[in-house]
Amino acid sequence: MTNEMTMNAEGKPMLVADIGNTQMVFGLYDDTTLLAHWRLSSARDYTPDELAWQLHGMFTQSGYAATSIAGIMVASVVPHLDEPLAGACQRICGQRPAFVGSAEVKTGMAVDYKNPREVGADRIVNALAAREKLGAPVIVMDCGTATTFDVVSPAGHYAGGLIIPGPEVALAALCRRAAKLPEVSLARMDELIGRDTASSMQAGSYWATVDALAGLIIRLRRQPGYQNAPVVATGGLIPLLVADLPGIDHHLPYLTLDGLELLAERHFSRQ
Repeated sequence: MTNEMTMNAEGKPMLVADIGNTQMVFGLYDDTTLLAHWRLSSARDYTPDELAWQLHGMFTQSGYAATSIAGIMVASVVPHLDEPLAGACQRICGQRPAFVGSAEVKTGMAVDYKNPREVGADRIVNALAAREKLGAPVIVMDCGTATTFDVVSPAGHYAGGLIIPGPEVALAALCRRAAKLPEVSLARMDELIGRDTASSMQAGSYWATVDALAGLIIRLRRQPGYQNAPVVATGGLIPLLVADLPGIDHHLPYLTLDGLELLAERHFSRQ
């Protein structure tokens, strides 16, 4: 019996995509169950044909039929990839995606930013998913190219947040600006005091990141109304950091995809 034949009889699967500055993450859901997920690099200019081949390969690998998709929901912070992805989805799945932030997609979350349109789509999706899972208030920390904190107020609004350079970005910038420093990758170092230049850079970058994030969590929880707010961690770098961050209450690696699935169910059920 094929995967498509064993699908939930009540409906077809949803395809969601989180298009970030470093990676594109795709998820295939049946109801709230994540059936399959894939990652592609977003650090290049894909054509619709190239992305169509990638999508075709994903569905072939998973065993699910691309044409069985009930709807496609996308959160993107890389505008130049939006139209190539939409074209690829049309070619492979027979439909164009809905984009978070467009007029047609209603998130159901009030945004207290001075200009709500400035908030990245992925940040709204993270806040929405965290509120759905844990209620309000809640704090989301997403560690990727940038590290973001997104705060949901006691009233359930998107209250705002913080944005800082991700540790890999900061480390790469240091290597570029200092001629004699080698290129090194972010890594957990057991010893705080490095014995050579590379280990000194790695220890400094890692533990500075840990202490900065731990300190920001403490500061956020000191804000009125947030003393007992749970902290949810997500993003590609969290698995490296989470063991040294006791202030994190929940590690939810697929939080953004889960939020996109929630929006997809709401959006396409109205059509």
